[in-house]
Amino acid sequence: MADSSKEELLQLIKRLGVYLSVKFSNIFPTSVSNLNSRSMGAIAGFAVAVIFTWRLLRSPTGSQRTQKRQAAAPNSSGVNVQTSVAAVPSTSEDLRAQSVIDEFFQPVKPTLGQIVRQKLSEGRKVTCRLLGVILEENTPEELQKQATVRSSVLEILLEITKFCDLYLMERVLDDESEKKVLLALEDAGIFTSGGLVKDKVLFCSTENGRTSFARQLEPDWHIDTNPEVISQLARFIKYGLLLSPSRPKNTALNVISSPSLEQFFGWI
Repeated sequence: MADSSKEELLQLIKRLGVYLSVKFSNIFPTSVSNLNSRSMGAIAGFAVAVIFTWRLLRSPTGSQRTQKRQAAAPNSSGVNVQTSVAAVPSTSEDLRAQSVIDEFFQPVKPTLGQIVRQKLSEGRKVTCRLLGVILEENTPEELQKQATVRSSVLEILLEITKFCDLYLMERVLDDESEKKVLLALEDAGIFTSGGLVKDKVLFCSTENGRTSFARQLEPDWHIDTNPEVISQLARFIKYGLLLSPSRPKNTALNVISSPSLEQFFGWI
């Protein structure tokens, strides 16, 4: 039986080789004439592998494989009666095969770097405010006391610096606030691990100053928590990301709203 199966396989390969040769000659009449028998054999082998893979995928799980055994069972008269007992079909091989197939075809989870590039649409320059986005604090008054980098956005921020020219900006009330912000960013490793330098952290004394920074830099993306700033910049930038619990009405078509930077990138 094994010889018969092997012979059938060889015949299948030969027929596939002839079939593919004819088909390729019809499509590429000049190039196929240069193919040798070894090349055709490789093509036929590949076709066979595809066929067998297809047959494996379409075969039902848990195919019935039964074995019969003869058992002698004495009856009441003392005469042995041959009974046929069917063993419980084993599906362990089928389960292992299905497990291998499921693992092979399991979708690969994208990396954070791939997500960042996809979400930013290959944008090369990004401007972003600090309060409420990168920092835990939400007002300039809070910065006078302390500045704390949000650990949940640190990894995202570092990935952005790998692909984009990133500028951070914020309104502050005094020079001490600037120092606290720069020290917090430095302690978080943003200046050493990422592509950000201190010269790209910009400070101003008014909200309009942040708008002016963004207009001069002409970024592909601006990230902010103030809808008025996003609205003013909408016609000067490609995309605006407004971080807000709810999407404001009458926003421009190029403005995207998200509750947080982590949720926008799906990195929670």
